[in-house]
Amino acid sequence: MSDTAYILYLISSILFILALKGLSSPETARRGNVYGIIGMLLGVLTTFFMPSISNYALILFGIMIGGIIGAVIARKIQMTAMPQLVAAFHSLVGLSAVMVAFAALWSPESYGIGNSGSLHVGRLIEMSLGSVIGAITFSGSLIAFAKLQGIMSGKPIRFADQNKLNMLVGISIALLLVIFCASESRTMFVVMTLLALAIGFLLIIPIGGADMPVVVSMLNSYSGWAASGIGFTLGNPLLIITGALVGSSGAILSYIMCKAMNRSIINVIFGGFGAVSADSGPAAAVNDRPIKNGSAEDAAFMLKNASSVIIVPGYGMAVAQAQHAVRELQVELEKEGITVRFAIHPVAGRMPGHMNVLLAEANVPYDSVVELEEINNDFSTTDVAFVIGANDVTNPAAKNNPQSPIYGMPVLDVENAKTILFIKRSMAAGYAGIENDLFYNENTMMLFGDAKKVTEELIKALKH
Repeated sequence: MSDTAYILYLISSILFILALKGLSSPETARRGNVYGIIGMLLGVLTTFFMPSISNYALILFGIMIGGIIGAVIARKIQMTAMPQLVAAFHSLVGLSAVMVAFAALWSPESYGIGNSGSLHVGRLIEMSLGSVIGAITFSGSLIAFAKLQGIMSGKPIRFADQNKLNMLVGISIALLLVIFCASESRTMFVVMTLLALAIGFLLIIPIGGADMPVVVSMLNSYSGWAASGIGFTLGNPLLIITGALVGSSGAILSYIMCKAMNRSIINVIFGGFGAVSADSGPAAAVNDRPIKNGSAEDAAFMLKNASSVIIVPGYGMAVAQAQHAVRELQVELEKEGITVRFAIHPVAGRMPGHMNVLLAEANVPYDSVVELEEINNDFSTTDVAFVIGANDVTNPAAKNNPQSPIYGMPVLDVENAKTILFIKRSMAAGYAGIENDLFYNENTMMLFGDAKKVTEELIKALKH
């Protein structure tokens, strides 16, 4: 690799670092995306024009196919489907790492890393880790995609001695890795990778739907480490650096989210997250309790007579694509001199930052979007908490029901507001599969229907 290529890779890596810095804040997120795009384009072009590249036609064909698929998906994908799209992309990164590792083992001469049968042990370790982590990322991401897409149940799937089986498979992978590094046996490499695919499935199936945002974040981290391992195998500094950036940032984000949910990062890694059964607890016994069912006119009257309103967006807002209507509602309320803020839970939606992205898309001012820790104490002095499909992240069971699968997770204290308006399609349980006692509170009024339609009716009632 020439000095020029190293310098261009270094510039590309700096742009990726600036991209991560920009994405850390809503105000600079667009700039961060631009840095990331420029960095990726520079990295691809640098690699493309390296002297060792010979088959340009095949590379261009692959870029064209991938570009067309990516463009079609980008134009058609709904924001509600973004979490499963992210999970699907993670799976492709993992699969790529596995395929490159296999190619490097079967034909090391083509990559300039040695001769088949006499590879340095360091190379064998690198491609082993890349293949194993890539395989776990691939199969785990497929399960995450299936759960998010509704192809399979979002409830935890468990069976007898599951943890023992996971431990046995994990130990087997470690032993096969050692044997492979000592013998360079392709058979051991194949078996090791197949077991890694199996452990990816086993680690994710026992994780419940409510914990899926953390899983998506952790799989993002896995995909980065897989790419970094393959970067070492190929001697590619850009792949090493970018993989490490993705891996470390994903791990940090997962840790932050686990802390926000009062969960253990170890349980995430080893597939024990959300270990309490969603069927436990007394939730099923309260279906016949009375509720207050209101109309848009009733809700508009309460909102218009409030001095402060906190809007709590959730997945229901995302499903209905109601963010623009909610922004219009904010504008109408502020015209009446009412203070309006948005309360954001770290795991609201189906992936980290899901609600922030939706609100930014609707041009909601950044200074009116407040995180859980900063706004939770303010609910007790708020006239109206307006909840739009945020079921699990407002559920008091997280605080008062030790048998609940979300027990210990910090939630938004909306029950402390003077009045709660809750938009929901029906009384069905949330993504965690448990009922929300908040629906039956004396100060709660339920507004049943599509979040966008109900919000638009509210706006009309406010104007008239």
